[in-house]
Amino acid sequence: MKRTLFLLAASLMAVSRVSAQKVETLTSPSGNIRLEVTVGERLTLSAFRGSEQILKDCALSLQVGKDAFGTNPRLSGKKRTKVDEVIRPVVPLKNAEVENRANQLTLSFRGGISADFRAYDDGIAYRFAISKGKGQVEVVDEGLELNLPESFMAHVSKTKSFKTSYENPYTHISTADYKAGDEMTYLPILLESPQGTKVLFSESDVRDYPCMFLRPTDGNGFTSVFPRSPETWEPRGDRSWTITKERDCIALTDAQRTLPWRFAVIGTDKDIAENQMEVVLGGKCELDDTSWIKPGKVNWDWWNHWTVWDVDFETGINNDTYKYIIDCASKFGVEYILLDEGWNKRVQDPFTTRDEINVRELVEYGRQKNVGIILWLAWLTVEQHMDLIPFYAKMGVKGLKIDFMDHSDQWMVNFYERVARECAKNKLLVDYHGSFKPAGLEQRLPNLLSYEGVLGLEQGGRCKPENTIWLPFMRNAVGPMDFTPGAMHNAQPEDNRGSGSLPMGGGTRAYQMALYVCFESGLQMLADSPTRYLREAECTEFIASVPTTWDETRVLTARAGDCYVVAKRKGSRWFIGAMTGDKAQDIDLSLDFLSKGGRLTCFRDGRNAHRIALDYKREQQDVTPQTKLRLHLVRNGGWAGVIE
Repeated sequence: MKRTLFLLAASLMAVSRVSAQKVETLTSPSGNIRLEVTVGERLTLSAFRGSEQILKDCALSLQVGKDAFGTNPRLSGKKRTKVDEVIRPVVPLKNAEVENRANQLTLSFRGGISADFRAYDDGIAYRFAISKGKGQVEVVDEGLELNLPESFMAHVSKTKSFKTSYENPYTHISTADYKAGDEMTYLPILLESPQGTKVLFSESDVRDYPCMFLRPTDGNGFTSVFPRSPETWEPRGDRSWTITKERDCIALTDAQRTLPWRFAVIGTDKDIAENQMEVVLGGKCELDDTSWIKPGKVNWDWWNHWTVWDVDFETGINNDTYKYIIDCASKFGVEYILLDEGWNKRVQDPFTTRDEINVRELVEYGRQKNVGIILWLAWLTVEQHMDLIPFYAKMGVKGLKIDFMDHSDQWMVNFYERVARECAKNKLLVDYHGSFKPAGLEQRLPNLLSYEGVLGLEQGGRCKPENTIWLPFMRNAVGPMDFTPGAMHNAQPEDNRGSGSLPMGGGTRAYQMALYVCFESGLQMLADSPTRYLREAECTEFIASVPTTWDETRVLTARAGDCYVVAKRKGSRWFIGAMTGDKAQDIDLSLDFLSKGGRLTCFRDGRNAHRIALDYKREQQDVTPQTKLRLHLVRNGGWAGVIE
């Protein structure tokens, strides 16, 4: 009898727990994406694309001070709304107009916590909000259990610590084999279901808060981790720091605020590459006047080691060399040149240039040639000499490249914003290197034109097309990316043995040219020597003609890790770029996206480019919307063209 009563009581308790659970369903405007939010013993979300489950019982939690939210959350209210607007980015890297359409569910809980959930036709997003009175509070932790219903393929960039420049190559591993105790990963990550559905996970609107990292679990999933908030620190060398004391929290922040959006783009490879989730969730532009923000291309000195020849002066870090670089930029209509590390005597002193450099003279020379000057600086120098910003702005410098942050904790996230805001006040552009990935700041402060945070061409032989082919589906899928393409001395990876003064770029010539169409950055570098660009004029003329902002983008062929073909329109001209990894491709291409015919000029891999990467062919033909093209890309190859 006692056993019977015990089983009856246990059954009643189980029924009570189930009945106490509240499941809220949220579907996207088209009905293709479905989000289920369960409020029970825990707050969890699950996501579906059609009938396929993508995320399963992902637990969400938050600890603010001593208040731990997430276990037995007590719902106090709910509200359903629609998001329906058109965003016109100041710097449109894909489209001049971006639709922001979603259905939203807001759940309010006792204790001053609420959560927003959104269902888009190409994914989901959620964020917490806190309302804890006045002043500041400690966010001790924010929890996410990113659970998958079965083993997925995970494409991640691992890191051993929170000190990272986000430049590690991608690792491709089954979640069943990616175990607890393995190295964590920074965002974004790309997941692939057994049915082939892709999931891009990242974040946006990160303000006064650290960036999220993920650790693998032993159950086909991940759990969130964050760097602690630095309380005190001291400089180390001329470009680094030592954190001497951390707070017992991830953020000391306002008691009334929303936290960052976490989002998952869900769909096909094409959906991933075309998505603009980071843009629509990043926040509104905060600048009243943006007319002075001029994206463009940049002749870059560092990768080619100031190597020019056939001149009658000694080349190096001196005004004669930079005037030569300015002349080259002016000839091809390139908007800027960059003075990278070495222009000042000491990295720590931004006001004392080396004897051979006169920045004011270069600014004036560039002004006469319609070429602006951008200066490289270590972040620590900027932090210790914020007065350099108005100093060089008044001199006529157009922007700053700021380097070596290598952290993404709350303090460093705030550094990014403080500097970008101060630069905006002085009408200076910003390019962050040694940086984390984009997370919304460039939407609010669009003078921030690009971030590195990528294994780019400056890494020499480490930069291989087999890794680079993932970038349209991962790193560049979450915002601007300063990859620094443009090598004119091209090599297949096994032959890439470039030196400082004579660098080589992996992939074929046509591949390097295609990157200008395939990749997105408000500042797009030309990394090679001006002498090489002058000698390879027909290639340089094409590169210089490729815009950095676009009216319309259409992904034509997309297979993550395999190949990528995209068409982009600026005015009446269409540019097409195609790239592949370490496998040759034959790709059939329809031009039915054209409204009318035109003249196609294209650069393709030559007959022997699979072995001699310099080999390319330039061709022209008339095309119409009915034209069909067959592109042959050799291994690590490319194709680039313009229709006008």
